[in-house]
This record gives sequence, C-alpha cells and structure tokens, in this order.
Amino acid sequence: METWETPLVEDWDAFLAPYYQAIEELKIKLKGIRRQYRQEGKHAPIEFITGRVKTPESIVEKMQVRNIPREEFLEGVQDIAGLRIMCQFVDDIYEVVRLIRQRNDFDIVIERDYIQNKKASGYRSYHIVLEYPVQRIEGETKILVEIQIRTLAMNFWATIEHSLNYKYKGEFPDTIHERLERAAEAAFLLDEEMSQIREEIQEAQYIFAINKENQRKRKKRRES
Repeated sequence: METWETPLVEDWDAFLAPYYQAIEELKIKLKGIRRQYRQEGKHAPIEFITGRVKTPESIVEKMQVRNIPREEFLEGVQDIAGLRIMCQFVDDIYEVVRLIRQRNDFDIVIERDYIQNKKASGYRSYHIVLEYPVQRIEGETKILVEIQIRTLAMNFWATIEHSLNYKYKGEFPDTIHERLERAAEAAFLLDEEMSQIREEIQEAQYIFAINKENQRKRKKRRES
C-alpha cells in the first residue's frame, strides 16, 4: 500500500481507464490477425491472448521493490497494461514479433529477447513495450503497454515460477532454484521437439478442423 504523505494518483479509476481501453483495443486487433490467418487456411501464429491492468496496490509495490521515484513511475512501471500472446511454436513467436514491427498504429519503445538470452532463473519469453495512442473524449493520450510473447510451455513455467516467487519473496531455496532451472530447460526442450514435428502437428490440426466443420455442416442440414 502507499506510504507517501500524498497519494501517487488522485483518481485511480480515471487514471487507469486509458490502460483498460488500450488492452481491449489491442486484443481486438490481435484477434483480428489470428482470424485472418484462419480464414485464409493458414496456420495462425497466435494461439490465444490474455490481458490485464495492474491494480494500484501492485503498481505501488513494484515501485517500492525497484526503488522507482514517484515522478518517474509512468516510465518506470512499463507494464501497467500488459498483454500475453501464446503461441504453439517458438518460430511463431518471431512471426508475431514481425507482425507487430510492421504495424503503424503504435510505436515500439523496447524489445527484450529472453528466448535467445534467457534470464538466470531460466525464464524465457519475448517482451515488447509499445507506446500506444488511446483516443479519449478529452483527446489523445499515449501510454506504455508491455506485450509478452511465449509458447504454452514457457507460459506454464513462468506461471509456476511467479507463484513460487510470491511464496519465497524472490529468495528461492537452492533445491527449488535448481529444479526450476531444470524445469525451464525441459520446457524449452519440449518446444524444440514440437518444432521438429511442426508440419505433422499442423496437418493433424487441419484435418481435425476440417472434420469438425463438416460435422457442423451435416448437423445443420439435418436440423433444417
């Protein structure tokens, strides 16, 4: 909770409103990309998308943990608005990065490739910080949005590590740290193995989708 004599933000609802709007707009745009791939009968690099806006308590806690001065919190807390894009394969991550880079409805501020340069903990993901323009009735305001792009295996590991981090406050016992590192490598090996049989997986998924669509059409004809 805040410990300053004066509050960081007078009206949190009003302050966070553009961040909520940005999350919803970006989710629609990203889902539109996925839909277009599928409509064209192509493999969609985006499996699914989630988004959230940090709570006031979480914003203040991050500032205190990282010693971010209150006058710099808009730049220092870059993930007030956060999106996660899940992909089936590692190659899909870089395809999503390419798609994001070519857009002109926002500016990329920072890119961090934690896949090629994993963190000491074993964490892997691709992070992009955007400067996104939000149109409000009072005019345009630009905010920072962090996008994390991961495979499903990377996300499983990161979710577990995040939960343990709360329990141990970042100070993992050696045995837990070693097991997390081994688990991170196992998750990455899983991604590599899946990439080796990517064509077979995609063909099976295509056949499944076609069969499901045919079943839907047959059912519709029977009911008409």
